Amino acid sequence: MDLIIVESPSKAKTISKYLKGKYRVDASGGHIRDLPQKSLGVAIDKNFEPRYVIFPGKEETIKRLTEEAKQAKKIFLATDPDREGEAISWHLQTVLGLDPDTENRIEFNEISPKAVARALESPRKVNYNLVDAQQARRVLDRLVGYKLSPLLNNKIQNGLSAGRVQSVALRLVVEREREISAFKPEEYWTIFADLQDGQKKFAPFKATLEKADGKKVKIGSKEEADKVLHSLAEGKYGVLSVKNTIAKSHAPAPFTTSTLQQDASNKLGMTAPETMLIAQHLYEGIDVEGEGHIAFVTYIRTDSTRISSDAQAAARDFIMEKYGTEFYPEKPNYYASKKGAQDAHEAIRPIDVTLSPERAKKMLDKKHFQVYKLIYDRFLASQMAEALYDSMQIEIANGRYTLRASGKTLRFAGFTAVYQEAKKDDEEEGSAKLLPPLKEGDELTSLGTKGEQKFTKPPVRYTDASLVKAMEDKGIGRPSTYASIISVLNKRKYVTKEGKYMVPTDVAYRITDMLVKYFTDVMDVGFTAEMEEKLDDIEEGGKDWHSIIADFYPPFEEKLRFASTDGDEMTDILCSKCGRPMVRKNGKYGKYLACSGYPACSNIVSEGKVETTDIPCPKCGSMMTIKSGRYGKFLACPNYPTCKSTLPLSPAPAAKTEKDESAGVCPQCGKPTKKLFSRTGKAYFGCTGYPACRFMSWDDPTGEKCPLCGGALVKTAKGVLKCSNKDCKFKDESEKKKPEKEEA
Repeated sequence: MDLIIVESPSKAKTISKYLKGKYRVDASGGHIRDLPQKSLGVAIDKNFEPRYVIFPGKEETIKRLTEEAKQAKKIFLATDPDREGEAISWHLQTVLGLDPDTENRIEFNEISPKAVARALESPRKVNYNLVDAQQARRVLDRLVGYKLSPLLNNKIQNGLSAGRVQSVALRLVVEREREISAFKPEEYWTIFADLQDGQKKFAPFKATLEKADGKKVKIGSKEEADKVLHSLAEGKYGVLSVKNTIAKSHAPAPFTTSTLQQDASNKLGMTAPETMLIAQHLYEGIDVEGEGHIAFVTYIRTDSTRISSDAQAAARDFIMEKYGTEFYPEKPNYYASKKGAQDAHEAIRPIDVTLSPERAKKMLDKKHFQVYKLIYDRFLASQMAEALYDSMQIEIANGRYTLRASGKTLRFAGFTAVYQEAKKDDEEEGSAKLLPPLKEGDELTSLGTKGEQKFTKPPVRYTDASLVKAMEDKGIGRPSTYASIISVLNKRKYVTKEGKYMVPTDVAYRITDMLVKYFTDVMDVGFTAEMEEKLDDIEEGGKDWHSIIADFYPPFEEKLRFASTDGDEMTDILCSKCGRPMVRKNGKYGKYLACSGYPACSNIVSEGKVETTDIPCPKCGSMMTIKSGRYGKFLACPNYPTCKSTLPLSPAPAAKTEKDESAGVCPQCGKPTKKLFSRTGKAYFGCTGYPACRFMSWDDPTGEKCPLCGGALVKTAKGVLKCSNKDCKFKDESEKKKPEKEEA
């Protein structure tokens, strides 16, 4: 039996159902090998060749696939139809020992019986241009991330990461926030007039002041507004011109990855990672009661708006049958993809246009249904006729002033019968009413005028939707990376959310400022977009991927060295271990001295005032000093690195209150205990004889012995006496605190 290998078990289940047992279908679970997790994995001195290792935990999967491959007549690699999928197929081919010249790679844009059967009829060789483009991105991102992240950890704080695309996206968020902080609102006024035809046959309407003496009017204060209102009140209104038109609204293109994420954010309130997870399920297939595993949509990582002729024909027939011939355009709708789009796959669409949202609702849970309906409606609308509106614009004169009134009503629904565009954050509600049938020269009656004070607004913070759009517009990243970038920004707490808006945290500013200072090219939006174009050149076969990395890395490494040593100062202090001069450096905990002989000698010494205590080192007896670390202050032996002894620095005792004036007694040495607090703020009791006695307890020790086992008796916060021995069941609740009676 022939073997088909895919990435996802869910995808394997769907394909297996469609092929009805004629093929064995198994899943690799994504990548089976990658660069090592704990080392660079790139041979910089050997033309940047990557060193791949088996993913931890994938040994059993490889063993199973190897056995299945030995028994199979033919093996087909059916991973996703993109660079990442091509690389997974190449890794599988290499690890399983398959002939690289065999035509064993199949791909399909949708998981349907027809598409899978067609793919099996036309296998091809693995496309090494796609593989090389993926390798170049992986190596480039590893070099940037692996080299920049330690710099951030050394200079700012531990636990930080940087990325070639991630850090540029973070810069957009930080710079937008700075624009908002620096923004100074400007006052302006809008003047309205409520008007009616002279005969009062029709309903009143509202007109807005547009011009004064033929020029665009700008009113910046209440005094100016009052003068205009006074002039309008004294003048008369008359119709200057009337313009009646039929306005057309063209259907939007079917979804790309970016536009799907934007629409799901705007309409459903979903984050980009959540949207992609749900869309992935719809692509790979979902268990449907009574029907088995079913795939609902085509491949969901694409920047193309193109659809197949078969899909277009199916949409045409469905639209004409359900909505009527007038809802289908005279010529089919085609959409141009954005500049720089790879256009490798179709747009995102339903696999079967007859599987309407009404039918799908019974098969899917709420969120999967919402995303499916969004994809379905957008695709169907993209193939429908334009919406038509009766539009009317009236220009009105009053002395030196010109006002304008506009309105429109729907004449023909067209695509809007299926899909409505989401309103933008700054979009105001427009008039949906058709204005009265006026003509040039008609006199109008004023029902009153009004001035409305407004202020210019700062730029709007990024949302998931607007950040995805910004990255796409600026050429940062690719469709498959948008969701993961946003996920990292949230996971690392570089941004927080206020409603749906992203707010950079303090550390985001520090990261951005440091990277912009030392790595202007890496943090430049244009540079990042240009690098994406170079990766596309590799895919198209015109560029060797090694040369792109070779051009990038040497200047990057030079900037890295400068950033690491900027501010260093050679001193005449000699290293106590090797005698070389010490270098004064700046670290995240302040200044320190490091041996200039590093890495041969790694001696470092804290610089500044040393605070010595009267606590002896438990190992060598020297009086311990207070130092600062990532978790705060601690006690350290002054003889480091000869003696590496450290102890926690006990916080000062809590302020005494009437309820805890009498200290407990240590059951081990008999000295008084004191109330202390952990780093998380939780209270505990410790012996005042520390560090000679290290007794600690969450409950207050009484100094008495348990009558049953002789263990230490402690009192809980509720006043219960109990034995500190967990195996002893002694408990006395006679002193338990009673709730205070309510006052009459």
